[in-house]
This record gives sequence, structure tokens and C-alpha cells, in this order.
Amino acid sequence: MAAISSISVSPIPKTLSPTRTRQFPATTTFVYPNPYTLSISSSRSPKTRAAYSSSGIVGQDLHRGADESIGVDTLKRFIDINLGYWNGYFYQFDYLGNLTQKVSTKLAVSSYGEDELITLIQTLYIKQPPSSTSVSVHDDELEWAEYKIKETNLFTVDKYQQIGFFPDERAFALRYQTAGMLETVLRQGVLGEDDTGEESPRNLKLPSRRPSIVCENCLYSQEMDLRARAFHIMDPKGMVDMLGIFLEERGNGEFFPPSIDISKDKASRIAPFLGKWRGHSLTKRSGVYGATIAEADTVSSLEIDGNNELVQDMSSTSRSGEGDVICTKVHWRGELSGNLAKFEGGFQMSIFPGGIYMGYPSDIAKSVAESKSFHLEFCWVESAGKRQRLVRTYDMEGLAVSSTYFYETRLPL
Repeated sequence: MAAISSISVSPIPKTLSPTRTRQFPATTTFVYPNPYTLSISSSRSPKTRAAYSSSGIVGQDLHRGADESIGVDTLKRFIDINLGYWNGYFYQFDYLGNLTQKVSTKLAVSSYGEDELITLIQTLYIKQPPSSTSVSVHDDELEWAEYKIKETNLFTVDKYQQIGFFPDERAFALRYQTAGMLETVLRQGVLGEDDTGEESPRNLKLPSRRPSIVCENCLYSQEMDLRARAFHIMDPKGMVDMLGIFLEERGNGEFFPPSIDISKDKASRIAPFLGKWRGHSLTKRSGVYGATIAEADTVSSLEIDGNNELVQDMSSTSRSGEGDVICTKVHWRGELSGNLAKFEGGFQMSIFPGGIYMGYPSDIAKSVAESKSFHLEFCWVESAGKRQRLVRTYDMEGLAVSSTYFYETRLPL
């Protein structure tokens, strides 16, 4: 094996003294052989079509077949946008949009190696609450639990993470085999040293230890060195288990970390998404389904009609390889109950503060049983009139088919 010739390490902040940092193992300590555990038999269709076609086109994902793998240059670009020191919070929500936990986190990201050996390493620091048995301590004296995330390299990208990466747009989607990292964040960030290790602690919702899907969709700010990472965790039966968001800003640790304003009127959460939006989409699709990259012009609208029902229309226009114009249109009707939007066909959106929603099927097992593909969506309206969306599409067997990135602007009334 070639020697490692270079090491680049992000500085550890002054607030994290090695004597006050507790270490916890990476996700490799949780061993679950099948990342998709829905026990429903089905046969693969050569032409699987999504129940909701986010762009009406096909593309290419970074996850390739056995005879094709992600290139070193692309992996370097992926590592570059992650490097640095990230300050922020992890927010846990239930599917109704209610905030259940907020945990302060710091993420140190660095790399080592060159060419085919280049590797991304990440260490997550989780702020622990004061122990119920300890005397009163100042905030700067609280301990930080240390959690090392599994390394990312050419092997893991192909075999495990199934990364869908948009380097120019600075967005990516990837898969986790377990929710071990999020469980550690919640245990150490909420219970801290009072954690007794029980499987279901009182007043704390932990993610399933045998999730059918753990998906991360990450969008970077167009205006600041800021990003939002959204996690969909689906339970073994294909129902939404937990929704979580890391909101992080890159810096040296001296700045006030970004946060989601929870104090805003919950009734207005749907407002940032209403209206007519025009934009562009780029789809990158898995190599086992065809090595193509496609783009489309998109128009979508979301309104509340006179009967207080949600009406959503989506259309995309693209060109085939032969130059033919391909138009795709989708019309949905639904209802809004609090901060949960439910649409025809079993798709729903949990709406959070800060111009964020996360979309998912109400029952993945039903889609699988009906031989239908499905998708998980993350939308972020960072500033008025501008939004980004990232959609991860899966086939009926739970394999990542494609990732689609949207950038859209709201049209004037």
C-alpha cells in the first residue's frame, strides 16, 4: 500500500478541550446486513416509473454499476465542499412538524491521502447537558461527546453511500446503513451522562435500529457559507420514523451558530411555498439504469383554493437525445392539517419553520407492494422568492434510482 503523503486537518476549537471530550464509536458498531428490510416480495420491472416524477427525465447518479465507479476528481470536489469546521444545531421533528429536540453540534471535517487513496474523515462533537447528579456548571464547562463518522473514500461511495452529487450546485444526497449517528446525537445531546443505555428512554424518541431507509439530502446556501442537511429515517415497515435537520455554518467556532426561528407563527409555515415557481432541474441517475444526464425547465405552483384545499401543479419540459420535446405534467389535490400536507396518491409534506419542508410517502410498503417507485424530498426557501429542492428517487426494491436538484424562483403575482 502506498504511503500517505499528505494530511490536512481542520483545527479543533478552543472550547473542545481533549480532557473534556468523550469518544463514541462510529456507525460501524451497528451491524445490520440489509439496509432495506421491507419484507415484501416483488420482481424488478425494467421500466419502473416514479409515482411522482420530479422532473419527467432520467439522469445519472454517482453510484455506478460494478463496471463503473465514481472518478477521483469528482470525489475530490465532494471532499472540498465538506472540508472545514461547521457549527450549528441538530433539530428533531415529528411528522406533524413539531420540534421535539434541539442539540448543539460541531463538525470537524478533514482529509488525508492522495489520488485513489484520498479519504474524507469527519468527527462530530455533541454538546452534553448538565448531569442531574453534578453541581451547577457554566455553559463553557459542559462536556462535548465525540463521535467519529465512517470514512468516505472511493470504496464506500460505490458500495455503501450511493452518493448523488451536484458539484456546481453544491448539493448532494447519500445513504446511511443505520441511524447510529443520529441516535448518538440524541442520547448524548439530550441525556448526556445520565444515559443509562435503555433502548427506549422516557421522553426521548430514538430512531429505529433497523431502519428501512436513512437518507441525507444536503443543500448549501446561495448567499452564505451555510448548509442544511435533512435526514429522512423510515422504519422497517416503510413508515416515517423520524425527521431531522442539521443547520450548520462553516467557520472557526467563534461565530454565533445559525438556528431555525421556532417562535414564528406556525399557521404561516405554508406561506413561503405558495405561488408559482419557475426554474431548472438536473437529474443524475444510477448507472444500473443508464448512464445519462438530463436537464429540464420546470414550472410548479401551490395554491389554497376556495374550499381550503391544496392544489399543486407541476410541469417539466426537456429534450430527448433525438431532439424531441418531452413535456411531463402532474396535478395533485390535497389538504393541510396543521403543519402536515397530505396529497392524493399517498405523498405528504411535513412543514417546518425557516422555509423548510420534507416530503415522503405516507406508506413506502404500499408503494413496494404495488410495484411503484417513490421519492424523498427536501425543500429550502432560504430567501424570499428563491428556493432549492433535492429529490431522491427509489425503485420498488428500495434502491436509489436518481437524485434531482431544482433551483427555482417565484413568479410575481
